[in-house]
Amino acid sequence: MSDNGGRKNNFVMQAGILAAAGIISRIIGLLYRSPLTEVIGELGLGYYQAAYGFYTIILLISSYSIPSAISKVIAQKLALREYRNAHRIFLCSMAYVLVVGAAASLFLFFGAGIFVEEAAVPVLRTFAPTIFVYGILGVLRGYFQAHKSMAQTSVSQILEQIANAVVSIGAAYLLINGFMGTMEVPADTEGQVRRAAYGAVGSAMGTGMGVLAALLFMAAIYGLNRKIIKRRIRNDRHRHVDSYGAILKTITAVVTPFILSTAVYNLSGTVNNAVYTKILPAMKELDTVVLYSNWGIFSGQAMTISNIPIAFASAMAAAMIPSVAQLMAAKDIQGARHKIGVAVKSTMLISIPSAVGLFVLAKPVTYLLFPRSEEVVNLAARLLMTLSLSVVFYALSTLNSSILQGLGRVNAPIVNASIALVLQTAAAIALLFYTDLDLYSMAIANTVYSGAMCILNQISVRRAVGYRQELLKTFVIPLIASLFMGGTAWGVYEGLLALTGSMRISVIPAIGIGACVYFVLLIVLRGVTQKELLGFPKGYLLVKAAKKCRLLK
Repeated sequence: MSDNGGRKNNFVMQAGILAAAGIISRIIGLLYRSPLTEVIGELGLGYYQAAYGFYTIILLISSYSIPSAISKVIAQKLALREYRNAHRIFLCSMAYVLVVGAAASLFLFFGAGIFVEEAAVPVLRTFAPTIFVYGILGVLRGYFQAHKSMAQTSVSQILEQIANAVVSIGAAYLLINGFMGTMEVPADTEGQVRRAAYGAVGSAMGTGMGVLAALLFMAAIYGLNRKIIKRRIRNDRHRHVDSYGAILKTITAVVTPFILSTAVYNLSGTVNNAVYTKILPAMKELDTVVLYSNWGIFSGQAMTISNIPIAFASAMAAAMIPSVAQLMAAKDIQGARHKIGVAVKSTMLISIPSAVGLFVLAKPVTYLLFPRSEEVVNLAARLLMTLSLSVVFYALSTLNSSILQGLGRVNAPIVNASIALVLQTAAAIALLFYTDLDLYSMAIANTVYSGAMCILNQISVRRAVGYRQELLKTFVIPLIASLFMGGTAWGVYEGLLALTGSMRISVIPAIGIGACVYFVLLIVLRGVTQKELLGFPKGYLLVKAAKKCRLLK
């Protein structure tokens, strides 16, 4: 938990560590989704996703923004070496989440019927206690992130997802088998709904147990660091000690805009869910069972895959908030501009090729992760292709939202997200009711939202610090390299598919060869320097490989 300079304070490195954990966590999430879907079916996945959307909103309002907000406040104190005040903020934050988390959990449990239809009510109630647990976990994660130490959060994320996967599948199986007496899907609609609801409840139990496992780990890590924390507090020579009342006001002042910004930013999925599963069937008298099954394919498969590369942007955003907050506290505007530029470029180097890769290899990637019937795979793959552009938009808008928060412009992301949400909702309703695009309407509306957020946030950052992003090496060269990568990956995949007849066998080499082509072109076109490569986790291995191939001197 060193706050001194050096390798540990390289925020790109720390973001990379967090991103690696995020990607590993999402891959684990994808790997267990396939057997989970086998157990609970598309309908069960639809009920789970519908309840999860509203659980997420309550979580966002109460606890989700705590790590980012707390890391910013504590980082400002650490920049001034006020260790006593930093720890008092930590204690006050813990008291804050205990009260707010308990209230939010009770509200969600007793008000579940307000948000979802009857079959999904027990699913939403199962989620309720998780909000209370997550608040405590969030404070611990934010405390370590403020020290620019992402390893603890990274390991806790992986543990969370492993526990989630194991309990979700196990609990879903036991509940269905225990209450239905068999794993066979009933022929009648009522039986299908009951079976799906039991399965979704089991999956929701997995989410809660995952968060609890992560909390136990973070609590143990905090306990191991207690002596260091106490020693710093004893050695703190600052005379001024913030009162708990003043700290609570500061926390409330900082957390509230974070909550509003994050809640509005993430309302996109919940609004889309409400439009598709509630408003659409009411207006067109459609079968809600079919709609929930379709929503399970869109949200549980296509959206889940498209969110994987955004993990790097989310990690970079988490690393940016304390870094930018410290620079602004020191009034180092030029330093803040430099870090913003590095963060944006690093994010684009990952998200642009990811978007192209998902577009080109949408069907085999979908089948690899969700080996369902050909009809379901084809639908999910086409939806993923429609969503691919939103990967770049979401990555940049997520990063810029956190940059604005770190700069102290906390209201800008709220306003921008609100405008984007209105545009998205208008697009979704217009496309659903006046075209035959059905689920594709939701994918297009999602892209409209992320694109609007991307543009508006970029404008806000430019106004805040007079910052202009370099274009050639940040956007143009990665795009050119990605297009060649995409063509190569597609050619390799089609060639291997013709030889083997297996999508699974063909897609993995195609991804690997495509990644190598992108890496080579990025260096040949001078899109990345040796110094920038060294800033990434295991960057010395990338540099070593490039020098062996005589790409770098």
